[in-house]
This record gives sequence, structure tokens and C-alpha cells, in this order.
Amino acid sequence: MQPLRSLLGGEETTVALFVDGPNVLRDEFDVDLDDVREAAEELGQLVTTRLYLDEHATPGLIQAAEARGFEVTVTSGDVDVKMAVDATEFALTEGLDVLAIASRDTDFKPVLEKAAHNGVRTVAIAPGEYGRSDALRNAAHEAYVVEE
Repeated sequence: MQPLRSLLGGEETTVALFVDGPNVLRDEFDVDLDDVREAAEELGQLVTTRLYLDEHATPGLIQAAEARGFEVTVTSGDVDVKMAVDATEFALTEGLDVLAIASRDTDFKPVLEKAAHNGVRTVAIAPGEYGRSDALRNAAHEAYVVEE
């Protein structure tokens, strides 16, 4: 796929990546955060790279994610709610070109729809074919699958 920045005549496309840790970083998917980041970097310049985790996240996972340049948010409540609110707010207030959501959870479908309605290009990143959500894929302008 041709990167969006080249389609825009050389202008740097801004991309925000939001990763649903509990739904992406599962043993059955064997997804590497570097692969998720690289998929988003293909779309343009990352202006934010956020990983959302629940209170059960290990210090080692948090440290590894931060070492890879992710801003980590740990929440004691529902990760989906915090991430959805943050992603929607970012997409609507930061002059963003592309919003990339890495998840398999259909809870993020309204986020993609709202961003698209407001002129932000949307991308759904799935953790492998088994972890792909048809609802997210259909709601987004584009969809990627991170292969194992």
C-alpha cells in the first residue's frame, strides 16, 4: 500500500496510534508492539503513540512499552472507555490527519465513525486474522492485520 503522505504530494501526514493493550497483547496473537508501531508509521508521522493497559499489567510490560516510545496509560477501570474518550478527543481537537486504532474490540467502532465524520482518515489495526473485527474493519477507511 502506498503511504498516505506520498498521496498528499509530500506533505507529512499526522497519525495518532491508540493501542488497546488487553485486546491486542494476548498470548494467542503473539503481537509485537514494534510491528503495530511500524504499521502506523507507514501512514505518516506519528504525533502520539499510546498504549492502554489495565491494572493487571506487569511492570516489565509497561517498561518495555515505554522503551519503545509508547505513552502508557494504566487504568483501574475499563480500558475501552478511557481509550475511546481519549482517541475521540484527540481526533477532534488536534488537527489530526489519521487515527489508527489497534484493537479487536467493536467498542471502538463509534470512535472511528466520529473521527471519519469529522474529516479524519481512520485505520483499524488487527492483531492477526484471528483477532480481526469485521465491524472495525468495515467502519474504518483502511484496515491492516499485524501478522505473527
